[in-house]
Amino acid sequence: MRIVTLLVLMTLLPNCAGTGSAGCEAWRPILIGAEDQLTTETARAILAHNLTGRRLCGW
Repeated sequence: MRIVTLLVLMTLLPNCAGTGSAGCEAWRPILIGAEDQLTTETARAILAHNLTGRRLCGW
């Protein structure tokens, strides 16, 4: 499941790579609250999403 999640994130986020932040308007960082209960896999997928968004979209 972890690999599938990361592959999905990796295929979706590069869509904004060529256009800078203007192409990233539909994508936002994933934020979690204190009440959220995350598995290790989910936490890693969120981190990967947010780091990729920071790199590609300038979050």
